[in-house]
Amino acid sequence: MLFKDIVGQEEVKERLIKSVRDDRIAHAQLFVGQPGTGKLALAIAYAQYIACKNRSETDSCGTCPACLKYQKLIHPDLHFVFPVNEVKSEGESDKSSGKGSDTYIGVWRENLLNSPYFTEQHWYSVLGIENKMGIISTGEASEVIKKISLKSYESEFKVMIIWLPERLHISAANRLLKLIEEPPGKTAFLLVTEDQERIIGTIQSRTQIVKIPPINREDIAQALVTRYDLSPQKSHDISRVANGDFQSAVSLAIDNNASPNFALLCDLLRLCYAKNVLSLLNWVDAIVKLNRERQKDFIIYSLRIIRESFMLNLGLDDIVYIAGEEEEFSKNFSPFINGKNVVKIYDELNMAMLHITRNGNAHIIFTDLTMKLVKLINKL
Repeated sequence: MLFKDIVGQEEVKERLIKSVRDDRIAHAQLFVGQPGTGKLALAIAYAQYIACKNRSETDSCGTCPACLKYQKLIHPDLHFVFPVNEVKSEGESDKSSGKGSDTYIGVWRENLLNSPYFTEQHWYSVLGIENKMGIISTGEASEVIKKISLKSYESEFKVMIIWLPERLHISAANRLLKLIEEPPGKTAFLLVTEDQERIIGTIQSRTQIVKIPPINREDIAQALVTRYDLSPQKSHDISRVANGDFQSAVSLAIDNNASPNFALLCDLLRLCYAKNVLSLLNWVDAIVKLNRERQKDFIIYSLRIIRESFMLNLGLDDIVYIAGEEEEFSKNFSPFINGKNVVKIYDELNMAMLHITRNGNAHIIFTDLTMKLVKLINKL
């Protein structure tokens, strides 16, 4: 992957390139940023630049043997670790999974080559585990140790890219601590996270933080014009709504898809407005079947839509970051999200998030939330 193929992030690219040219490649780096900012793509382009035999001052050459293998993600000194979720085979411990990253490396490469901006939930849907939480197991950590202990095959550096280290099992994280702190010479760990706070502090303290900001709106708009043949006006509209997330921008450009949480939230708000308690209990039964990560994702999404609805209620359309079905629904529902209830609605959603995070009983949490929302949404 070439730096030039990544949307925006010019300052980050310059810093990464400079670290290679100055021979100051940190042995462990943590790429931190929100979804859709190109963190994973930057890590791969950085690794390719390190391996390139004919690198320029701005990018890899793209034609040397190392680059050709990197562009297919098959270079023998490039390794990936990512969360999966498999049923354990008989005799395996609770801390390990029956299969790890190597089992799915073909699917991973295909998905990554198609678009490096994909989300965690998209990856789980590719694996067919939408309602489960991915994990990087202790067994996977053992494989990392084994791979890193080997000599590099072709390049000067071995590179281990760990996507979503926040999904490391605690035993796996502790097992990798010493290796991340003191890896063999000419080894680079590139950790790519969307939730830095969930990574254990001992790992964070052993890495150099590389913050990846939201992508500039102009860069997103330009990419939509050149890559998807959109008009400049539509591209600018989409880039505003995407708010720094290129994957969201692409989704809006291609099919204007709403979030998978959209239908779930619409049902909740409509039932609350109608005070349909029996149907709300059925709604609760449906959401508690999702795993806790999906439940938290739903709450985060709900907070965003409530915020946008309130902005629409105030007539502040210029700072509203939704479009399509989401925008249409929010406009229709915005009269019921007002100064009298918006703060309390936020408080209740945040309280539900806190209790879910602390492994509270999901059925009780969402039942309580829905009953309170009935009162708040119908508040005059």
